[in-house]
Amino acid sequence: MSAPSKGGASRDGYGSALLRLSSDSRVVVLEADLGKSTKSCHFRELYPERTISLGIAEQNMVLVASGMASSGKIPFASTFAIFTERGFEQVRNGVARPGLVVHLCGSHGGVHTGTDGSSAQSIEDLALYRTIPGMTVMHPCDDLSAEELTVQLLNHDNPSYTRTARNKTPRMYDQETCKSLKIGKGSVLREGGDVAIISCGVMVSESMKAAEYLSSKGIEATVVDMHTLKPLDTELIDELAGKCKGLVTAEDHSVIGGLGSAVAEHVSYNGGTPLRMVGVSDRFGESGTPQELMEAMGITYGDIAISCESLMS
Repeated sequence: MSAPSKGGASRDGYGSALLRLSSDSRVVVLEADLGKSTKSCHFRELYPERTISLGIAEQNMVLVASGMASSGKIPFASTFAIFTERGFEQVRNGVARPGLVVHLCGSHGGVHTGTDGSSAQSIEDLALYRTIPGMTVMHPCDDLSAEELTVQLLNHDNPSYTRTARNKTPRMYDQETCKSLKIGKGSVLREGGDVAIISCGVMVSESMKAAEYLSSKGIEATVVDMHTLKPLDTELIDELAGKCKGLVTAEDHSVIGGLGSAVAEHVSYNGGTPLRMVGVSDRFGESGTPQELMEAMGITYGDIAISCESLMS
């Protein structure tokens, strides 16, 4: 699958999805002072009577959402990824433990956010929400996939956390191909029999660049957009492990507890599958441009290519 050149930010896809969902009167939107940044502001502008703006009160936002879910509503609540962590205990005990369906969106995740600095760069959010029983965890790679996957949450039976990104990235899908996406199923963007690159979020486009570079060196890589980290598409991983010489994961997230860990947890049961992880090491981010930070953290397409070449050797 070739990637269209026009870019989009996944947070824009979240905002577009809310508008598509607006025809269902059960859908309500909650904000914590950052609707303009998460793009839920578009829903608020058209449907103020179904929008609750709680100010800088993320824990309260989660519990209000859980109360609305218990009353038959389908709440979509959003703020920055780092600020959703303030409400982690409420997500655990107020949403997931009683089995309520609340959909939480954390925007501006990862170091790709850039100049906001380490205090605003969540590199542990995906790991945190993966630990909550029954929680669906997603990180789409562009605006169109974020829109499609968010729309599918309308009929999803589990609470969810979706991470979106601030900056535009190349589109991996168009209006037709994104319709094939399904929560819990990885999307194969490129076929190759030597190595499989499994990535999510902004790292999907980097993985495609790495695959093109590797191809010029005689190494053919499969590239997978693993937009859903939980439930993980283990059938696809087993298929890739069977046909490729090894797996490389790529994420704008800590290597502890994220996509790489999820894949490692699964392949460890079978053994014999070489695995390399490209992600943020055990450290905090810093302030800089997205490209500067990706280079500093070792998560560029070049780092993915190096990991693939190391695995092949």
